[in-house]
Amino acid sequence: VCVCECKVLCLRCVVLLQTEVVRERVPTDTYTHNTVRDRVQSSIRVRPRCCPPAVPVCFQRCQKLPKRRANVTPASMQSQEEAAEGTEGVHNKPAGGDHPAPANPPSSNEFYFHLPARFPASHMMPIGIGVQGAVCSAVDIKTGRRLAVKKLSQPFQDVTFAKRAYRELKLMRLVDHPNIIKLLYAYTPQQTLDTFRDVYIFTELMDSSLQHVFGTKLDHERISFLVYQMLCGIRYLHSAGIIHRDLKPSNIVVRKNCTLKILDFGLARSIDTSFTMTQYVVTRHYRAPEIILNMEYDTKVDLWSIGCIMAELITGAVLFPGTDHVDQWMRIVETLGTPRPEFIARTTPGTQRYISNQPVVAGRPFGELFPDEVFEGMASPNVPQLTNDAARDFLRRMLAFDPMERISVDEALAHPYVSVWYYEEDVMRPPPKPYDHALDARNLTVEQWKRLLFEEIQDIQRTMSLDEEG
Repeated sequence: VCVCECKVLCLRCVVLLQTEVVRERVPTDTYTHNTVRDRVQSSIRVRPRCCPPAVPVCFQRCQKLPKRRANVTPASMQSQEEAAEGTEGVHNKPAGGDHPAPANPPSSNEFYFHLPARFPASHMMPIGIGVQGAVCSAVDIKTGRRLAVKKLSQPFQDVTFAKRAYRELKLMRLVDHPNIIKLLYAYTPQQTLDTFRDVYIFTELMDSSLQHVFGTKLDHERISFLVYQMLCGIRYLHSAGIIHRDLKPSNIVVRKNCTLKILDFGLARSIDTSFTMTQYVVTRHYRAPEIILNMEYDTKVDLWSIGCIMAELITGAVLFPGTDHVDQWMRIVETLGTPRPEFIARTTPGTQRYISNQPVVAGRPFGELFPDEVFEGMASPNVPQLTNDAARDFLRRMLAFDPMERISVDEALAHPYVSVWYYEEDVMRPPPKPYDHALDARNLTVEQWKRLLFEEIQDIQRTMSLDEEG
């Protein structure tokens, strides 16, 4: 067990220290990663992130990190066979009324799901777990429909979390596009504002997140179609003045037929260039240069993220795998070269001094970054215009250093690499109902955000039904 006696190991620790954990129990000839996972999972709790990725050995530091144990095993830690065998670790207590919060709630966040009786625990399977909460698939025995259920993790621990929870639910309720995840229902087992603490969001269920597709060799046709759908969904959001701000593979879900949907609007924000938005929005590897430098930014940050995701679909590797804020910037510069003076002039004086003290880097041509070898076997006879050169040119336009030179979403949809899929009903859908952008600027307390969220859920329960087809 962990030397800090927390009795919990993260997967990274298990893989790095597998010898110390299981070699005494497992014969050498059967010593595999799956064996490590199975043995450890059967003997101790496994927590998805008990240490920062940059810390190679975290046992001595576990005690300094939040003691967040989960009763939902991450999907990445569970094979399909294991998932089908049962729902060990998933606890659904049928909601029969209020569940008041204890006076001194436990420090660990046990992900118990208090759902209506029509969602039995025997039909629930874990999908994933993260900072924002846990997701399970569940079967509605009344309709026979399988849904995804997300339980938000401690939505009222501070103003940021409360505001994010309200924003996500509000935006999900407004949007209606085939490439954006559909809200089916929202629920809380608590009946009063005083006891309100649990938020469950019901959505349509997909087969997998995009991050699980990277191990599969895709051809141009499939990559092009996936990127086209990302652009359609993002254009729809942009038409309502909404920047997603957190596009990454884990926030994009797909089905086996290659249909794609964007999810997680907790960090989405209205378009407003009158102030500088926080840089800690987009996950680091998909963060545009203007965010890294704390500059004003707009919808083009979503295009940068899509470019990074497309590059990852092609190569199977993260394009800019920075280990921290500065390293992320350096990796972008080493790849694309030092930005032009016009871009640097729009940064802060301190940033200008920092860049001027760094050596000028020429950058690498896209033909070198994405040589023909990485496209081997990707030709699509059915769509001959989807060529290696078209893919490289598309990436170059989306990954332009300066957002003023970066391609817009409408220009991207007209690019030869995705325009083959262009269908007016996909692209030119009416924008969603107006979102009250003034909410983003309101300085509300946790209790005020909590009240807004509670009222929103109550309204959803009055006006929406799980019996409806969605």
